[in-house]
Amino acid sequence: MRDVFGRRKRQSQEPVDSAPGWDALERRVRDVLPGATQAQHWGTDTLPGQGGVYGISAFRSGETWLYLTFGLSELFAKESDDLEVSGWGFELTMRVPRSGDTPPTWPVTTLSKLGRYVLTSGTPFEAGHRIGGGGFTDDPTSRLDGLAFAVDPELWSVDTPNGRVTFLAAVGVTADELELMRSTTSAAVLEGLKQAMPLLVTDPARR
Repeated sequence: MRDVFGRRKRQSQEPVDSAPGWDALERRVRDVLPGATQAQHWGTDTLPGQGGVYGISAFRSGETWLYLTFGLSELFAKESDDLEVSGWGFELTMRVPRSGDTPPTWPVTTLSKLGRYVLTSGTPFEAGHRIGGGGFTDDPTSRLDGLAFAVDPELWSVDTPNGRVTFLAAVGVTADELELMRSTTSAAVLEGLKQAMPLLVTDPARR
């Protein structure tokens, strides 16, 4: 029998109300970003287009909102027989500029759709991947035309009781940057972007 991660399912004796994987993800945020505070959480009953993750949280972190998915790794009991890797092996993050006290919801929609894609296609994202197609922000004039993926510049990865999880940042990029990625590499272009924005912030107003 296979689980949602495409691996042979194993029996687990963990209680259903235990979420060691979830706890480890939140602890990593607290340890690396001690000033970060959770502002809002969207669960399965409030996620738009839900189908890939159990939840998404938005944290106040400096001048940004940090979004984090929960559900691409094994949050509760260990389900797969790969003890080294938790679930798909990653959770998605996204950072956007922070203004006001309420985090925007468009990153939630985008991350939820990305999670659903992983689950339905059985294809995980990895650092260096990229996808085209704009319209994922709430700004119709935005020049951002796609997303590229990189290891999160602050959170990196964490060892959980269910295996290792990499925090994979989804970063908004322009059409010109996507084209440059095709002629070089996604990693090279993102490294260049880090010179101006070390946290790889997805800013719909970026020119």
